[in-house]
Amino acid sequence: MNRSLWSETCIIETREPLSEEHINIEVAIIGAGLVGILTAYMLQTRGVEAVVLEADRIGSGVTQNTTAKITSQHNLIYDRLIKDFGKEKAEQYARANQGAIEKYRELALEKGIVCDMVDMPAYLYTLENENMESIRAEAEAARQLGIPAAYIEEKDLDSTSWGLPFSVKAAVRFDRQAQFHPLKFLKAIASGLTIYENTKVLDVDQDCNLITNQGKINAKHVIFACHYPFINIPGYYFLRLHQERSYALALSRAKDVGGMYLGVDKKSYSFRNQGDLLILGGSGHRTGENEDGGCYNALRQKGQEWYPDSKEVYAWSAQDCMPLDRVPYIGRYAAGRPNWYTATGFRKWGMTSSMVAAQLLTDLIMGETEENSIFSPQRFTVPVSAGDLWKDVKTIGKGLTKVRIDQEVDTKCTHMGCQLGWNPEELTWDCPCHGSRFDNKGNVVNGPAVKNLEKVAERK
Repeated sequence: MNRSLWSETCIIETREPLSEEHINIEVAIIGAGLVGILTAYMLQTRGVEAVVLEADRIGSGVTQNTTAKITSQHNLIYDRLIKDFGKEKAEQYARANQGAIEKYRELALEKGIVCDMVDMPAYLYTLENENMESIRAEAEAARQLGIPAAYIEEKDLDSTSWGLPFSVKAAVRFDRQAQFHPLKFLKAIASGLTIYENTKVLDVDQDCNLITNQGKINAKHVIFACHYPFINIPGYYFLRLHQERSYALALSRAKDVGGMYLGVDKKSYSFRNQGDLLILGGSGHRTGENEDGGCYNALRQKGQEWYPDSKEVYAWSAQDCMPLDRVPYIGRYAAGRPNWYTATGFRKWGMTSSMVAAQLLTDLIMGETEENSIFSPQRFTVPVSAGDLWKDVKTIGKGLTKVRIDQEVDTKCTHMGCQLGWNPEELTWDCPCHGSRFDNKGNVVNGPAVKNLEKVAERK
């Protein structure tokens, strides 16, 4: 398995697994990524006792594989939010994410966290004439919602200061955004919290009783901060989310691009620096749809084309949950589970979304807000979501009927029985339906699956 720049440059001390057979707690949080740790920290500062349960290690999931951009610029979104949800709801989204950036700065300053945090402008760019109007509309929508955004065309770009190794047709710039080292930040925030590693939650009942591989926990509230909610009913998140993979390289001897960049075209790339390294990202696809491989090599070819003197230092990949209507699900898990909560569907923007989630979930548990925000999981609106839902249903149908014969493991996903696809680059079995992944021995790598694959010889 490839390891990221972040995991190779920050060591977080290990925590012991849950050792008691049965404990009672006010809040149980499933998942020790950025959402889980931030939420536990905020609850603790409010006097609420919480424990974090992690199946593997602190920060071992999406948090260690991000590009770590702290930005309210989430691809082309604000113009669409205004059209789909109205200006008031779109303002909620913009305000929450702008506030998340400031909260990171506040915590880093207050706690003296050294995490390579620096202010950077964030750009969306296009190389295609047909996408220029979308860029212009995004800049105007962002300004309507109170975000300082500037529209820039090719003729206005200063070639001496423009950071990318190619010219573009148009771009939108968000100022005073930020970037950081996510694991250095996570390590500092996790200090002083009760965290049980190697403690996998296998099931949760309606009364917030959790069954783990180490023991049982009874809680007043439970938060699913585990990337993908693994309880299918209620909630039905398997109908509301799919997962996608993307790839990144860290290159030495490449140019300092002077900002954070993301292309909006069909085949586009992400750029940002971390110290003297350049992080180049791209080659994304739906999880389970990479049986031919080649994603890393495609990225490497672009890196050599743009930076012929560069050298690859790290290579890694990420997995992200994609909601139907582009907005994360943050709030109560389902109408019939008032004390269950979730945060998922961050759509590749997990840094600001994690902070938004931690603040919102803390307020909900403290009884200081009602669940009526744009992020509410109860918002599920068929007209806005219908197109993507139909695409997901077709993919799930194909996944259920596809057949593969393998001699080592049963390659049907243990989540809902979809046929897995082999990923030659990661040496994993990946599910195209809901994004579960298993290593070549059948062990769960990513949820929502919680059970390993059966060995063929073990089947009766």
